[in-house]
Amino acid sequence: MSMTMEQMLARIAELEKQVTNSKSSARVKVSTKGGVSFYGTGRWPITLYKSQWQIVFDNVEVIKAFIAENDALLSQSKVDAKATTAATV
Repeated sequence: MSMTMEQMLARIAELEKQVTNSKSSARVKVSTKGGVSFYGTGRWPITLYKSQWQIVFDNVEVIKAFIAENDALLSQSKVDAKATTAATV
């Protein structure tokens, strides 16, 4: 199969967009053991069972309040720091 230079450049741009989208967007999958794996927060997924996720969801306001109260003590991941810096520039 022969492609023109223009077709190859278009294909490269399409593939680069797919890679960029997959790295920057959150994804959810069912793990091999039946848990819910959330990808997009770092190198490894956060995997919990359905009942554990429900506990997290039920306590979202408690978690948000805790983070707000302890903001000065909490660290920020390098990925988040880069995103925050890029967003403020």
